[in-house]
This record gives sequence, structure tokens and C-alpha cells, in this order.
Amino acid sequence: MTRLFDILLSLLGIIIFSPIWVLIVIGIALDSKGPILFRQRRVGKDGVEFKMFKFRTMRVNAEQKGYLTVGNEDSRITAFGCFLRRYKLDELPQLLNVLRNDMSIVGPRPEVRKYVDLYKPEERAVLTVLPGITDFASVAFRNENDLLAKQQDPENYYIQYIMPEKIRLNQTFISEPTATNYFRVIILTLRKVFEPISRS
Repeated sequence: MTRLFDILLSLLGIIIFSPIWVLIVIGIALDSKGPILFRQRRVGKDGVEFKMFKFRTMRVNAEQKGYLTVGNEDSRITAFGCFLRRYKLDELPQLLNVLRNDMSIVGPRPEVRKYVDLYKPEERAVLTVLPGITDFASVAFRNENDLLAKQQDPENYYIQYIMPEKIRLNQTFISEPTATNYFRVIILTLRKVFEPISRS
């Protein structure tokens, strides 16, 4: 049933957001040089790697300076990229990953191999399901970049505190992958994304 929801919602999302995709493509092309899409190897179900799609929000070769982004003032992020990140619009191409069955709409956010290799045995439970575009951890850590920006050692803070807490939160959906939790995550995510708009 989850797979059916994934296919229907991803197709619906691609159709509804197609005009926005066009505007995003134009915006990225005008804002900075480089490809429109960013492809990054992430670890999916059963530890199998796949290429996750995003709209490019950083300058070319930004990954060479690290995987984590620290605050919205990270010099690697383009001006238009900052806008895309604020409203999670850079994640839209992952609807293609959902259609390819690399990902689900709801599930643990996929990590790069570097961080997955640090998982404890009990934490590897997140690799037993398809990774997702959003999850309870994504909602809870909406301000992750701001949290990292306040740390003297952002990467160590991410590894020691944020990553374990994300995995703990992900256990909620893994243990109860119900339609209720599936749509609950989606609704909570939409509320978080549009929170800045509702306050303005």
C-alpha cells in the first residue's frame, strides 16, 4: 500500500509542481554556473548505494569542503540555492527517485557512506526500509543547519548528537509503518515548510 501511495503522490507532485520546476531550472541557470541537477551517492535499503537527485544549491565541487552545510551563510550555497533550501524546493527531484523505487515519500533520510559506516549495529535498522524524502527526524531537525552553525565542531556534533537522535526518531515509523503515520509525516512536513510564510 505504501508503494501505491508513493507512485500516486510522486506522479501527482511532478504534475502539480512542473511549472515550478521550469522556474527553478531558469533560476539556477541564471544564478550560477554548473549543472541544474545535483547527484550524490547515498546509502539506501539493505546498504545498497543509489544516486539521489536534488536541484543544485551549491557551487560546483562544493562537496570537496565537506558534506555538512552549516547555516544559511555557508559560502558554498548560492543566493538562489538558499531560497530553494528554505522551502525544501531543492528536494523536488527526489520524486524521480521515488518513481525509480530508490526512495519512498516517507522514510529515514539517506546518508552518505561516510556516516553510515559509523552506525552502531542497532542503528542499522534504518537500512531495512526504503529511505525517504521526509520523516519525523526531518520535521524535528528543520533547523539543523542553524544548530550546526552554533557549534565549534559541527561535524562532531552531528555525529555524536544529531545523527543518533535522528535514528531514534526514525524508529517510530520503522516500527509502525502505517498509512496513518505515513500521512502524518507528510502533513507535519508541509506545516514546517510553510511555517515562515504563515508567520509573515
